[in-house]
Amino acid sequence: MTYPHLRVRVEDAIAFVTLERAEKRNALCDAAIDSLEAVFRDFDDSVRAVVLSGAGEHFCAGLDLAENSTRDPIDVLRVSQRWHKVFHDIQFGGRPVVAVLQGAVIGGGLELALAAHVRVIERNAFFQLPEGKRGIFVGGGASVRVARILGPDRMTEMMLTGRRYDAIEGERLGLGHYLSDVGEGLALATKLARDTAANSPLSNWATIHALSRIHDMSMADGLFTESVTSALMLATPEARERMDSFLGRTTR
Repeated sequence: MTYPHLRVRVEDAIAFVTLERAEKRNALCDAAIDSLEAVFRDFDDSVRAVVLSGAGEHFCAGLDLAENSTRDPIDVLRVSQRWHKVFHDIQFGGRPVVAVLQGAVIGGGLELALAAHVRVIERNAFFQLPEGKRGIFVGGGASVRVARILGPDRMTEMMLTGRRYDAIEGERLGLGHYLSDVGEGLALATKLARDTAANSPLSNWATIHALSRIHDMSMADGLFTESVTSALMLATPEARERMDSFLGRTTR
């Protein structure tokens, strides 16, 4: 299948999804959001992990402002809720998503990046939430995903001042997990995707789903959920096989 504004290929168990609007710094238009929704929906169980990247010099410069500037408030509301759904499906699809971040990771681009589970930052990347300077507000989930990482105080300052963080600052603050030289992020992301794809699919699913939900719970509810999840995972045949293999036991 073809997906407008995306380049997609599958190699072994890894899907490579690349934003293809380099002339617009990979800004997200409605059609690109539709394609992201469709491609993550269309992956079957043979895809065990995804590498998400942007063509050209930038990962994603955010919302396509030219398209959005003519919308009525009710349409902006609908677009925001659509972004929430698509990014939720990426984050909670059950398979690890590894993002490669280079150049601009701005506004909606940062919101998309933070829907990924593992983020590789190339040394030319920079992070910014310029919505306050544009007279608008974040709408793709930043008030939740970015604020959870930076905290609401630092995010408020970032939006009020238009502050830009470079790659080293972004990695230090938790906007990414790995630093790489320019042009080397894809190779590292591919290695990380292959590593995660080798995990038990159910273990990946539990990690992706349980941890974020436990974060929203009280301490008592979180600890209970952790215990139940741990017990259920240990009872699976694959967990027993992997543990027997690690311990050098013969599985019967």
